[in-house]
Amino acid sequence: MSGNLTSTNNIGSTPSQRHYISADQATAIVAAAAQAAASIVPQNIAVVDPSGLLVAFVRMDNAYPGSIDISMKKARTSVLFNGIPSAALYNQSLPGEALYGIQETNGGLVIFGGGLPLLKDNYLLGAIGVSGGTVAQDIEVAQAGVDWLTNS
Repeated sequence: MSGNLTSTNNIGSTPSQRHYISADQATAIVAAAAQAAASIVPQNIAVVDPSGLLVAFVRMDNAYPGSIDISMKKARTSVLFNGIPSAALYNQSLPGEALYGIQETNGGLVIFGGGLPLLKDNYLLGAIGVSGGTVAQDIEVAQAGVDWLTNS
């Protein structure tokens, strides 16, 4: 999966250039993140494809039900903005800033940490979203999923 990108969206312009997270990869990413979360706090872990559609998900035992939607929206936020971490929108979305209210768009975005892009060979394959702990814990668990893909 190497070569030059011919578009600015990090996905690829033609069908042969498009890259998506596979179900097997997504399942392994969720497992790696869940393993990291096991010693931290029960988490909801979602992996989406570049369109923001769910590919794999787990709600660990005793994870907050309210965090199910948040984990999916963190991942979706990342891919809808071409692979930026969900937290990258926070400062720009504060009252008085240029993107104030952006979290109300696209069916609801999440603009705090825990959504990270899943990149391989400079292609955006999807994103991981984690929710259930503190923002720092969510980011740590999401990073474990990213690390699995990076090292696979």
